[in-house]
Amino acid sequence: MPTFVPGLELNRRFFQEVVRPLLAETYPELRYAAALVGPGSEVIGCDTEMSVDHDWGPRLFIFLREDDAGLGDAIADLLSQRLPATFAGYSVSFPPAKTFGIRALNRPFSGPVQHRVMLTTVRTFVLVQLDYDLDQPLRAVDWLTFPSHALGELVKGAVYQDEIGELTTLRERFAWYPHDVWLYLLAAGWQRIGQEEHLMPRAGSVGDELGSAIIASRLVRDIINLCFLQERQYAPYAKWFGTLFRQLSSAQELEPLLWRVQQAGHWQERAQTLARAYEILARRQNALQLCPALPEKASNFHERPFPVINAETIARTLLEQISDPEIKHIAEQPLIGNINQWSDNTDIEGVPRHKRRHLYPSPSS
Repeated sequence: MPTFVPGLELNRRFFQEVVRPLLAETYPELRYAAALVGPGSEVIGCDTEMSVDHDWGPRLFIFLREDDAGLGDAIADLLSQRLPATFAGYSVSFPPAKTFGIRALNRPFSGPVQHRVMLTTVRTFVLVQLDYDLDQPLRAVDWLTFPSHALGELVKGAVYQDEIGELTTLRERFAWYPHDVWLYLLAAGWQRIGQEEHLMPRAGSVGDELGSAIIASRLVRDIINLCFLQERQYAPYAKWFGTLFRQLSSAQELEPLLWRVQQAGHWQERAQTLARAYEILARRQNALQLCPALPEKASNFHERPFPVINAETIARTLLEQISDPEIKHIAEQPLIGNINQWSDNTDIEGVPRHKRRHLYPSPSS
């Protein structure tokens, strides 16, 4: 087994040492962008030695201008004939892709190397990655139906070259949610906490420790999701959710508390530890100065000895700051948030996005 090199670095070398010289030799006038973006643990910097067992290796995207898109097949076949069988000890040939996104951009080749240097355009890539046509207006409902991890895979990774400027412009455009969409998502995150923060201790108080622990885990997840939103970072899918959370500035304070919640054997310990986490989250929310400052101290839920942060009040206050008419109209409906806030079902992302859009009525509907 060759020495492991993180995929972003491996493919930087693969492009600079192999792919770029071949393109410069055979298409000297061609202008393009080269990057490793889209699906893959290496794109978000989470690949390890275990990653090399499938869908990992020398691979990248070559982004052509729309006017040059017709050259894609010829260039792909050229690379199939001229690329080496291995690079840095890893095979350059890949088995047929199984994931939808890669398969949609892959094709059979005429040569011996079944490589994964994928020739595409920025518009086609976004159509596969986000199910969105760049020629259409980008509306609030689009932002709410883009999976968070898919947005992260678009703006993370590495751009090795961009002579056409389109890829850089795209990544800047999708760097983060528009301001009022961000407010709406923060409010939806706080609303989720407000709906269940008092349920966890109530379940425990009647002897249902299992039910209490399940609700506590849901609250831990909601807290972490809010941390990503507060720090303007797209949350990844489940496999790397905790890993990338540890890279956030809030994790230094919150991770020990949230892990204690997960390990607690009694509902009262869970309640007190979650209360401390709520207070940290509320303090960090106030520090963003997105709305008038709200209390940062947990208090009892009515007359019951259940500490809560009254998260629904925070949600309402954030919603009051929204000025965009489309988002205000959406916020007048049940506060479901985006696709990742109302569903954790992986297969829901396979549902055509135009069907998900119907969950968010427009002002004219």
